[in-house]
Amino acid sequence: MRNNSFVKIIAVFLVYFMIRYMGGQIGNTLLYPITLLVTFLHEFGHAFGAVISGGSVKSLTVNPDGSGVTHTIGGSPAITLMGGYIGSAIFGNLLFYIGARIDEYHRMTLQFLAGVMVFAGVFWFQNMQSTVILLIFAAALYFIARRSEWPGAALMFFGIASVVYIIQDFNVGPSSDLAQFERVVGIFPANIITAVWKRFSRVAALKNWKKSMHKVN
Repeated sequence: MRNNSFVKIIAVFLVYFMIRYMGGQIGNTLLYPITLLVTFLHEFGHAFGAVISGGSVKSLTVNPDGSGVTHTIGGSPAITLMGGYIGSAIFGNLLFYIGARIDEYHRMTLQFLAGVMVFAGVFWFQNMQSTVILLIFAAALYFIARRSEWPGAALMFFGIASVVYIIQDFNVGPSSDLAQFERVVGIFPANIITAVWKRFSRVAALKNWKKSMHKVN
């Protein structure tokens, strides 16, 4: 059973990286829905950061071009801003961990994620376009959970895509989140914050992937 789990994990890695780096335009098209999922996890990270620091969420938007924005009220600006990268890194690793190691939670996790998307689309409504995107994605996740035979592979794929996207996003330089964090906190420059957050994302992913390779059923 351990060997089977190892093979599944390696297969998911290979499929993702072949599509991502060798698929060309077709690969980009195939990964388009995953880009929207990663955007949602990033924006939900901001929303989650606001809520756990005592604030609230006014709206959450996922745009067709893969961008997104979350408007919050109150809470800690630093935690809310960190929630985008750090939160989505944690969520991505969690999805991969569950997909690789906790078989009985595969379908439940996908259904829960679908429910969170429906909640965000309805209660954090910004515009109909964003809500339709979230509802369609939620329906797709629910279908995978209820009707497919590979919910675990789907979770691992989503987790890998999320973490890799985050790390690559860092590589293009400080984004608006990092620049805002520098202005809000005012202790370290954006390039130092980038290095720390990138290091956290990489170490967390490598440890998670390594641990998942040693699954024993």
